[in-house]
Amino acid sequence: MIIDCHGHVSAPAELWAYKASILSHRGFHGRGKVNVTDDELRIAANKKEMAPVGHIDMLKKNGTDRQLLSPRPFQMMHSAEPKRVVHWFTEETNNIIYRQTKLFPDLFVGVGGLPQAAGEPIENVLPELERCITQLGFKGCLLNPNPYENSGTEPPGLGERYWYPLYEKLCQLDVPAHIHATGSHSERCPYTVNFINEETIAVFNLVNSDVFKDFPALKIVVSHGGGAIPYQLGRFQAGSLMHREGERFIDGMRKLYYDTVLYTEGALRLLFETVGADRCLFGAECPGVGSSVNPETGKTFDDIVPTIQSFDWLSKEEKHTIFEGNARKLFKLS
Repeated sequence: MIIDCHGHVSAPAELWAYKASILSHRGFHGRGKVNVTDDELRIAANKKEMAPVGHIDMLKKNGTDRQLLSPRPFQMMHSAEPKRVVHWFTEETNNIIYRQTKLFPDLFVGVGGLPQAAGEPIENVLPELERCITQLGFKGCLLNPNPYENSGTEPPGLGERYWYPLYEKLCQLDVPAHIHATGSHSERCPYTVNFINEETIAVFNLVNSDVFKDFPALKIVVSHGGGAIPYQLGRFQAGSLMHREGERFIDGMRKLYYDTVLYTEGALRLLFETVGADRCLFGAECPGVGSSVNPETGKTFDDIVPTIQSFDWLSKEEKHTIFEGNARKLFKLS
């Protein structure tokens, strides 16, 4: 079985209209809700948008059997004001994901968004996290390392105690957090670059902290193969040996998990060789940025199952771990 741990919801236009509405009146007209029928949700789940075919047909085309479905990160507007609209939109997005998991129970598994309104205590996201896990049946959450969304204010690093109440709740619920940045206010560093930057910083902060000493049961998955970290491992490895005693940087890296949302053979090879197959979960973010057609192959960039299958230096057991085993273990999938 192929389980894609990194998928984002294909929602009806009513969700994005709701977002535009609450942003325009800043909550003055009240919360409201997204009013859509089950048929509209079914249509949205397979409407052709950014890929050659619709969402569900893309998964079939690429051989994906199940997908963990989360909010579209660049839409999450964590830096918006007033902060109540961040909570409203996050909750409505989670409701849409929940309904699609009920309409397609053999295909989609819910992963919730957190209402990380910039500047609020992290404790404010805990009620929605608990609702997602205990009421909606979701299996994890997205974690944005920078709710200020590259606007000039720096958030606490993920190794700082600001985040500890969230880590404690994640351990209590026994669910993983999947690190994924959201938007970016910078034209110089648009959101797709900001993703990689924030994931790189997140890994660096976590490895150089006491988080896993204080929360040894914490489960963290990092998007997009850990950002730039595997490519720059030598730099961080050397630094850890120069300034720290005992644990090497790579030892800290192996306390985290990494998805395979990488669209070249060389990048996938580097990730597996750096952290090991036992720390990797298959992810393709299909459909998404990788769903454009590669003119050299005639296939979409996110069709990476054949690439991983072709690595004859990975054992059958290692491939099973990447494609299925780690996702089942971390997200407790039946």
